[in-house]
Amino acid sequence: MADRHLTATLVADDPGILAWRTFLTAYATIIRRLETELEDQESLALSDLDVLIQLHRAGGTLRMRDLAERALLSRSGMTRRVDRLEEDGYIVRTACATDRRGSFAQLTDAGRDRLIAALPSHLRGIETHFVAKLSPVELDTVRSALSKVLSDPPTRG
Repeated sequence: MADRHLTATLVADDPGILAWRTFLTAYATIIRRLETELEDQESLALSDLDVLIQLHRAGGTLRMRDLAERALLSRSGMTRRVDRLEEDGYIVRTACATDRRGSFAQLTDAGRDRLIAALPSHLRGIETHFVAKLSPVELDTVRSALSKVLSDPPTRG
């Protein structure tokens, strides 16, 4: 019993654990706010916007597996998400000529228009809930610190 109490106290006071917990809480809070605002203002899911952004950044077309890897918000349910975006006319899916198992997702003009329409609302949310809360020095510190975390090669489990 004493060991459990000691472990809980050490973990609760550990600067690394406190930083981690603060990071996760801030991320979850901001994402929930961005999701709610985007749904309310644009009737678009944040994960769907992420797909449109990733396709746009890639020049309009990505292999499905690459799209899933680039997705920042949710990789689960990517096939259903793409199906829904295709039904809405925002993307088209085409077969890969060299690999029968592979397919491409391509941003349509309607998808590009949807992205352009939704982006101002999304960027306002980022400004309000993140950028405006920090000074330029703090923003640079956050970017620099998190870039160190991102520099580790990905692990496969």
